[in-house]
Amino acid sequence: MTGSGAHTAVDWLVSVAPDPDACRWEWERNPLGVALLPAGRRWDVLILPGELGYPTLDILARLVDRPGPVLADFGDARMGFFVPAGTVGRWIGTGVRGAGRGTWIVVPYPGRAAGGVRWLVLPDGRGTLTDPALLELAMHEAAASIAREDGG
Repeated sequence: MTGSGAHTAVDWLVSVAPDPDACRWEWERNPLGVALLPAGRRWDVLILPGELGYPTLDILARLVDRPGPVLADFGDARMGFFVPAGTVGRWIGTGVRGAGRGTWIVVPYPGRAAGGVRWLVLPDGRGTLTDPALLELAMHEAAASIAREDGG
């Protein structure tokens, strides 16, 4: 993402930071190229194991024109789906971790891979988030598909 798209996404992301200028500084000067941002203000993050997250994202992409932002670590062990704030407090599924109010996540600059994380779906800067109900539906479909492939 370059130009005004990246700028808009940056503005949206840093809007949750206690000090947006310090967050921008971190992205530009930190050798890891990441900043810590608080979850639970504009968004929560539901963290799925990679083996479930990737097929879930594939299904989600068929259900909606554009899912909300999604992060992945370089080992593909985990994926973080950005959902509306407050979702983590209501989430009852098992095997899914959540980052909500009172937690912080490592976020690379939009369009850059850094510090062990990368964007799979960049923030659009308008605040598009993944609908938790659609995410759950996609997760169930992905889990069923995995079970069929494994013969279970």
